[in-house]
Amino acid sequence: MSIGDVILVLIVVAVVFFAVRSVFVKKSGGCGGDCAHCGGSCHHTAPPDKKK
Repeated sequence: MSIGDVILVLIVVAVVFFAVRSVFVKKSGGCGGDCAHCGGSCHHTAPPDKKK
C-alpha cells in the first residue's frame, strides 16, 4: 500500500463514520412534533397552564 492508498482509506472511513453517526445520534434541537419522544416538553400541543 502506498501513502495515497492509506489516505484514501482514511477518508472513506471518516465519511462512513460520520454518516453512521448522523443516523444514530439524535439531534437535541427541540421537539420534532412527536411528543412521545420529547418527555412531555412539547409546547406546540400542550394545553395552557391555568394554575395560578
